[in-house]
Amino acid sequence: MENVLRPLTVLGGAVVLTLLLGWAVDLMLRRADARHAETPLWGLLRRCRLPLQVVVLTVLLFATYGETRWAAVENHETGVGRVLTLVLIGAGAWLVVRIVSAVVESTYARYATSARDLAKVRRVRTQVTLIMRIVTAVVVVVAVAAILLTFPSMRTIGTSMLASAGIIGIVAGVAAQSTLGNLFAGFQIAFGDMVRLGDTVVVDGEWGVVEEVTLTFLAVRTWDERRITMPVSYFTSKPFENWSRGGVQMTGTVFLQLDHSAPVKLMREKLHEILQDCAAWDGRDWSLAVTDTTPSTIEVRAVVTAKDADDIWTARCTVREQLIAWLAAEHPYALPRIATARAAVLPAPGRNGAAGDAGPHHEPDPALTENADGDPRAGRG
Repeated sequence: MENVLRPLTVLGGAVVLTLLLGWAVDLMLRRADARHAETPLWGLLRRCRLPLQVVVLTVLLFATYGETRWAAVENHETGVGRVLTLVLIGAGAWLVVRIVSAVVESTYARYATSARDLAKVRRVRTQVTLIMRIVTAVVVVVAVAAILLTFPSMRTIGTSMLASAGIIGIVAGVAAQSTLGNLFAGFQIAFGDMVRLGDTVVVDGEWGVVEEVTLTFLAVRTWDERRITMPVSYFTSKPFENWSRGGVQMTGTVFLQLDHSAPVKLMREKLHEILQDCAAWDGRDWSLAVTDTTPSTIEVRAVVTAKDADDIWTARCTVREQLIAWLAAEHPYALPRIATARAAVLPAPGRNGAAGDAGPHHEPDPALTENADGDPRAGRG
């Protein structure tokens, strides 16, 4: 009977203590979250309950599994201890990542609620995202290394590999040159404030919004819901347009090719009327002017402003559509057209074969012509 009760007591006691500790920690975090509603840290830390319970249970089992007095456990004591060690390392890494994530997200949330500059908020968000990815990668690498070092055979392999570390480092550096370049470019983007999450950019002629930034690649969501994925080194080695840098307000232009008779003054008044009813216009500035002319048309440029890239696109389309519709309905003569006229009649050739305008114009001699019937008017003499 003791062989049954002792293992059940050890294992059951470890499980009960783990559940009680998890419940107590969660209760304290709930109360702290209710008392300090201004910070989401305590609520975010509640996500650490499961990895914390795994760590506590593993520690209790590691300390008491020898007391079970099970023959199977005693015969495989080394294997059981190694398995518990591996679980403890993995659960510890999980817990560290959850805690760091809660702290970072809480700090960003408090900053985002207090900051008024949207550009700075996006910059901090980009940095926070990359910091979390870096921390996660470092913790995972350390945990994997710790797991490998628990195996004696891996220690021997590691010792032999250290003897040729110089050659391996050179080969790895050459092989991973592109990857390392993207990695350092990711750090440069995160802390150099070159591009941020939510920025409106134009890359390779494609207009879109930065949707995701990692240590190695960056994803841009285009206006038609496509995703362009490119290495982060692109943004450190090639020029690109960032419409959100220095402020999200934008100025847009609309060009119209019209006839020379276009009523520019009336168009200017109509443009102001259109903008008054356009919700995308921010009211900062507007203008309309003739910027160029050709033998057949004039170029009219309308300038409008908006608070961001989406609104400037809407404002430009609205102005272009309504101005053309108004011209077609009220002033159709102002629309471009192909001008045609009768061809000029060349004067009759003179006696020397030159054009008649080279000298005095003479009426043709009737004696040298024939009538409509073909009869000669004059003889040969």
